[in-house]
Amino acid sequence: MSWARGLAAAFVAACATFLPPAPAAAGPTLDAIRARGLLVCGIHNGVAGFALPDSRGEWQGMDVDLCRGVAVAIFNDPTKVRFVALSSSTRFTALGSGEVDVLFRTSTQTMLRDTTLGLRHAVTYFYDGHGFMVRNNLGVSKVAEMRGATICLIQGTTNEQVTADYFRSINVPFTPVLYERTDQASAALQAGRCDAFGTDASQLAGVRSSMPRPADWTILEERFSKEPYGAYLRRGDDEWFDLIRWYTYAVIEAEEQGVTRANAEEMRRTSVNPNTRRLLGVTPELGQSLKLDPAWAYNVVRRLGNYGEIYDRHFGPSTPVNLPRGPNRLWTQGGLIYALPLR
Repeated sequence: MSWARGLAAAFVAACATFLPPAPAAAGPTLDAIRARGLLVCGIHNGVAGFALPDSRGEWQGMDVDLCRGVAVAIFNDPTKVRFVALSSSTRFTALGSGEVDVLFRTSTQTMLRDTTLGLRHAVTYFYDGHGFMVRNNLGVSKVAEMRGATICLIQGTTNEQVTADYFRSINVPFTPVLYERTDQASAALQAGRCDAFGTDASQLAGVRSSMPRPADWTILEERFSKEPYGAYLRRGDDEWFDLIRWYTYAVIEAEEQGVTRANAEEMRRTSVNPNTRRLLGVTPELGQSLKLDPAWAYNVVRRLGNYGEIYDRHFGPSTPVNLPRGPNRLWTQGGLIYALPLR
C-alpha cells in the first residue's frame, strides 16, 4: 500500500499547486487599531519638514502625512490618527511598549536597531546623510577645520556616533553637548553655547528655516554617513509589517505611474494600464491581500497625493525648508526612490 499512499500524496501536492493562496489574516496590531477606531503614530517632537505644529497647533510634515495616509488606508479618514511626539531617546521604547502602533519619525535604519531592539524597519522612504551647520562668521568651510569645537548633538541618535567616529578618524578633538530635543539644540546654537550643530542634513535645513535669520547659517556640504529613514514596527506581526511596507511602496508607485491628487479619480475610471488598475483598486487583489478596501491606495493618493506631492508640500521650493530632492528623486530621474512591483 506504500505506493498508493505515495500516489495519493503526489496527487494532493499537485492539486495544491493550483489552489489560490489563503488570504492574509489581519494581525493583532491592525485588529487593535480597528477596535480602537484610531491609529496611534509616533512622530518627531518638532522639526520643520517632517513634523511641526502649525499656527493652529495642527501637526504638519512629511512624516505626519505618511501617518495620515495609513489612517486613510485603514479607515478612509485622515483624521483617525493620534500623533505622539517622541524624542530620539524615547521613540523606540515607546514603540516596543505598545504606546504607538508605528513610528514615522526620521529614524535611520541600522543593523543593530533591526537585530537588537525587538523591532523591524520597513521601506526606506527618505535618504539623508549626517552634516553640520555653523554660523557664517565662524569662517569654517570644512568640518576638519573645527578643531576643539563644541558641537550640539541630539541624544539617542545615530549622529552621536557618526560625529565621534569622524573626529576620531581624523584625530581632531571636539566637545559634544547633548540635548534631548532639536529645539533645545537649536536654541543653544543660536545662543553661542555650541559652535556647530550635527545632525542629518534635512533636519538641519528644517532647523535653519525656523531661525529668525536663516541666512546667517551655513550647512556645510560634506556628508559623513548614510541615513536611510524607514517606518519602525514591533516584531512578531507580519501582517502589520506587510501593510506598512506595501502602503509605502504604493505612495511611491503612484508617482511612478503619474497618479496624482488631481487625476486619481479620472485615472481610476479610464486607465487601461493593468498596473494602474491594480493600484487604484479597479481590480481588488491588492486590497484583499492586506485585508483592506480595494480602493485603499486610491483613497490615499486622492486625499494626500503621491510621494512627490507629499515631498514638495513640505520640502519643495515654495516652502521655507526648500530642500532639493537629490537622492529622494525617483529612480527613473536619477534618485534612489523605488517601488517594488505591486502585482
